Amino acid sequence: MAQKSDPNSKLIAENRQARFHYAIESDLEAGIMLLGSEVKSLRTGQSNIAESYASVENGELWLINSYIAAYKQAGVFGHEERRHRKLLVSKKELSRLWQAIGREGMTLVPLAMYFNDRGKVKLKLGVAKGKKLADKRETEAKRDWNRQKQRLLKQNG
Repeated sequence: MAQKSDPNSKLIAENRQARFHYAIESDLEAGIMLLGSEVKSLRTGQSNIAESYASVENGELWLINSYIAAYKQAGVFGHEERRHRKLLVSKKELSRLWQAIGREGMTLVPLAMYFNDRGKVKLKLGVAKGKKLADKRETEAKRDWNRQKQRLLKQNG
């Protein structure tokens, strides 16, 4: 029997280029502090996390340069579209992320923003290291070979 998908859980925004530009070591789920007009805007699917990143500043985790469109019905009580948004993680997780950024030269890249099954907005963060040009070429070559292999298998049956 097919399972029904939860009406509350929904993908809002995805950073599809992140896996191409970065080698993702691990990922984690973080909550995000939003204003009411931001949540309303996200329900309509108007956001972009492609150019954004996360950073540890003053002992807190922040999402920087993410875009959430203004909600027209909010009027003067709206929000700034590209403001810094606080991410919610445990202190233990925050210290692990801070060490990864400081010592190992890693970057915190947002991979996806979504509503979970309870209707809360969550952000999937990847702890990543930037790829060199040769690594990107290798990834592209593997992808092309897999496509060609699938075509050949489909043709020859």
